[in-house]
Amino acid sequence: MVKKADEDQAEVLERRRVRRRLVALETVFVLVLVAGLALWSAPVALVVGGLLGVLACERALADRRAVGVRRGGEAVGGERQ
Repeated sequence: MVKKADEDQAEVLERRRVRRRLVALETVFVLVLVAGLALWSAPVALVVGGLLGVLACERALADRRAVGVRRGGEAVGGERQ
């Protein structure tokens, strides 16, 4: 039983590491994209950067809400499940 719990813990930690790496890779990709747009047109880069920032915030909030839903408790946004 303890061995199973240790394996589950290790799996959760590995998923977190992979997720952090993926988020870091996505962040670098977006920064390079916006920097490339800035070389072409600064206003376009600002607009695209703003839109991508809003999408990133919405995605982060959706992830937090999903965690609350899985637990069966109250979600972060105050919604009752």
